[in-house]
Amino acid sequence: MPPRTLSRSLTFVMAVAIGVIVANLYYLQPLLHEVKRDFRTNTLGASVLITLMQVGYAAGLAFVVPLGDLIPRRRLVVVIFSLAAGAMLLGSLIHSYVLFAILTVFVGLASVGGQTIIPFAADLAAEGQRGRVIARLMTGLLSGVLLSRTLSGVVSEAVGWRGVYVSAAVLLLLMAVVLRLVLPTEAPREHVPYLRLVSSSFALLGTFPELRRRAWFGATVFAANSVLWTTLAFHLSSAPFHFSNGVIGLFGLLGVAGVLAANAAGHQADRNRNERSTFVAAALVAGSFLVLLLGHATVWILGLGIVLLDAGVQGMNIVNQSIIYTLAPDMRSRINSIYMVCFFTGASLGSLAAGFIYSRGGWTGACELGAAIGAITVVPALWWRAKANSAG
Repeated sequence: MPPRTLSRSLTFVMAVAIGVIVANLYYLQPLLHEVKRDFRTNTLGASVLITLMQVGYAAGLAFVVPLGDLIPRRRLVVVIFSLAAGAMLLGSLIHSYVLFAILTVFVGLASVGGQTIIPFAADLAAEGQRGRVIARLMTGLLSGVLLSRTLSGVVSEAVGWRGVYVSAAVLLLLMAVVLRLVLPTEAPREHVPYLRLVSSSFALLGTFPELRRRAWFGATVFAANSVLWTTLAFHLSSAPFHFSNGVIGLFGLLGVAGVLAANAAGHQADRNRNERSTFVAAALVAGSFLVLLLGHATVWILGLGIVLLDAGVQGMNIVNQSIIYTLAPDMRSRINSIYMVCFFTGASLGSLAAGFIYSRGGWTGACELGAAIGAITVVPALWWRAKANSAG
């Protein structure tokens, strides 16, 4: 087993790698209106692509990420990045909506490399610094999310949305080579049959009440996040804005609030201020949709709503992950797997509901849906905070 230390340079490379591969899930979001025209589908058909990608990602979390507790993660990560590169390149060549929709599931499935890297880093991190290490890795993830939306908008204006997929494939392949060179090796692990490995991941939800609670918070906040980003491109490309792909992509830069919130939440987690951070994050998510609804025709108010939502979502995720990685150190890949399955199941349901609601109720309906999801996050967060205060 490698020493329980993690250098800043290795942490940086891991963070960049996580950002590069997670970006696959978000390139399409600011381009949905263009993809809609290219494949000659409707609003619901285009938004379903986001749901399919998240379904594929959830499947990868359930059936691929647990392998990190069985085989060397260095080898696993390099294979995943290589497959993701092939999937993105193939996506740039497909002109059938049905085939592209099928491939979209595989793109999601092959984009779980970051969720193999995170528990690997958690193993290497020193006690008392795990929250900050995870926060740095999540900074890479969040940077990938916000830059993917911006770059996809800008690059698509130069070379079309298919050029975005080709560029992503090149980045993934380069990252696979770098990771092969810098990731440390691991000692052989105890052999566990694959089916038992996967089934034990789901069994952990029954074993750890705190994991169930954190899975709920993760699922609801990311469902709310999907409501916004599934519908935002449609809203900004229509009246009164009529924004181009490049301008729509720039809204992704507002996610820098999530980066700052992630680092702040990591420091709070290391100080065991979890219940307070949970409630604040939940309140930000719920309140953001009220701002988005009130500012439906005003750019700066929409921007404020996006900032509040991203800060709440990423702050919640950091607190959740800092907690779940302490539950069973020898099963971190499986714990991360089942948590992220719940996380992206919420995202899938959120994007599916958002596409349906937006096609009927427009921006107002989407904001009402997001606020309702925020409410079912705030109520249990408030209850658990009150319970923690009374116990203290």
